[in-house]
Amino acid sequence: MNFKIIGRILGQVMLLEALFLSPSLILCAIDREPDVAIAILLSIALTAACGGVLFFLCKNAGRGFFAQEGFVTTALCWILLSAFGALPFLISGQIPNFFDAFFETVSGFTTTGASILNDVESMSRGLLYWRSFTHWLGGMGILVFAMAVVPADKNSGGSLHLMRAESPGPSVGKLTPRLRQTAKILYLIYIAMTVLCFLFLLLGGMSVFESLCTAFGTAGTGGFGVKNDSLVSYSPYLQNVCTIFMLLFGVNFSLYYLALLGEVRAVFRDEELRCYLGLFAVSTALITVNILPISNGWRDALHHAAFQVSTIMTTTGFSTVDFNLWPALSKSILLCLMILGASAGSTGGGIKTIRWLLMVKGARRSIRQLLRPRNVQVIHVNGKVIDEEVLRGTHAYISAYWMLILFSMVLISLDNFSIETNVSAVLACFNNIGPGFDVVGPMSNYSDFSSFSKLVLSIDMLLGRLEIFPMLALFSRFSWTRKL
Repeated sequence: MNFKIIGRILGQVMLLEALFLSPSLILCAIDREPDVAIAILLSIALTAACGGVLFFLCKNAGRGFFAQEGFVTTALCWILLSAFGALPFLISGQIPNFFDAFFETVSGFTTTGASILNDVESMSRGLLYWRSFTHWLGGMGILVFAMAVVPADKNSGGSLHLMRAESPGPSVGKLTPRLRQTAKILYLIYIAMTVLCFLFLLLGGMSVFESLCTAFGTAGTGGFGVKNDSLVSYSPYLQNVCTIFMLLFGVNFSLYYLALLGEVRAVFRDEELRCYLGLFAVSTALITVNILPISNGWRDALHHAAFQVSTIMTTTGFSTVDFNLWPALSKSILLCLMILGASAGSTGGGIKTIRWLLMVKGARRSIRQLLRPRNVQVIHVNGKVIDEEVLRGTHAYISAYWMLILFSMVLISLDNFSIETNVSAVLACFNNIGPGFDVVGPMSNYSDFSSFSKLVLSIDMLLGRLEIFPMLALFSRFSWTRKL
C-alpha cells in the first residue's frame, strides 16, 4: 500500500474543500453574521491546516498507485470531506450534535438530500449555500474535479483507478485518450447545464440565492431545498423547470459528449437511454391515472406525477406534494423507482438502469442456455458484446447491495419505527434519494432517529454513492497488505 500517495491526494482534496468554503464566508459577511462567519473561518483554517500538513508530509510520494490504493483513497476522501465539511454546522451551533452534522453533510456530498433539520429557513444563508453546494460537488465527484483542475503529477498515476472507484456504473471508460481531458469535458458539460438551469430558474422569478441553491440541488440530483416545504410553494413553471433538468441530469453524460460531436443518432439508439425515458413515461402515465381522483384535474395529476417520478427516479428528492397520501399503487411505483435509479455516468443514484438491463438480458440468456445448452449465448448492449467480467461485477454488486440493505434494516429497527419507515429510510439513503415514506416522508425528516441509526444511514449513503466496493475495500484487511 502506497500510504504517501494516498496522503497527498487526501491533502489536495482537503485544501480544495477549504477553498470551496470561502463563498459561504463571504455570504456571512454580507449578511452581517459574525458568529457564523467565525465558525466557517475556523473550519476553513482547520481543514486547510490538516490538508496542508498531509500534503507536505506526503509530497515526495513515489510510483505505485493501483486499484487497492484507488478504492481506499476514494473511501477515505469522502469520509474526511464529510467530517470536515460538518465543522461549520457544528462550530456555529446551528447543528450542535456531531452525528446530526455528519449525517447532514454526508447527505449533501452523496447527493442524498435526507435531512435532520426541522426548520431549514432559520439557518444562516452562508450555511445553506454550503449545504447545497455539497450536492454540486458530490454530483460529478470531488476526485473527478481534482483530476480536472489540479496539475497531474507524472509520478502518481492511478487516475483511472480513482475515477473507476468514484464514478457510478458497472464500467467506466475514457471519452478521450487522456483521463484528465475526460474529467475536464465532464465538468464543462456539468457546469454548462447547471448555469442553464440557474438561468431558467431566474426567469421564473426566483431570487439569485434561491436559484443558485436549487440549481446545485437539481444538477447534483441532491434535493436540499432552502424552504421547509421543499418546492411546494414555488410556481408550476419553476417546478416544471426542475422536472426537466432533473431528468436531464439523470442521463449518462457521455451521451451529451456524443451529441456535441454530432453523433445524435448514436445517442437516441442508446439502449439505456431508451429504457430510462420509457420507464419515466410509463411510470408517469400510471401514476397520473392513479392519482386523478384526488387531484384537481388531469393537468394537475400529470404535473405532480411527472415531477415525483423525475425526482425519485433521478434520486433527487425534491417534493411538490406529500406523496405519502397517494394510493398504494403510486407509492409502490415510486418505491420501485427508488431502487432502479438513474443512468450510469449521471449524477443520479440507485442501482442504475444499465444494471437492470444487464440483469434482464442475463436472465433471458440463462433461459436460452437451459433450452439449448450447446449454443453459445452472448449479451449485447448497443450492438457491442458485454464482457463477462462486467456481468460478474454486476451480479456481485446486486448481491452485496441486497445483503447490506437487509442488514441495515435490522440495525435501524432498534429504534422501533414501522416497517414502512425502516424499509423506505434505508432504500432512500442507500440509493441517495432522501425522502421515504411514513416518518421519513417528503414533508418530514430523519431527526427522530437515534444517533446510532443516523450513523448507520450515513454509512449507507456513502456505500450507495460509491457503489459499495470502495467502502468495503476500506475495511478489508487485503487492502492494507503490501502484496495482494
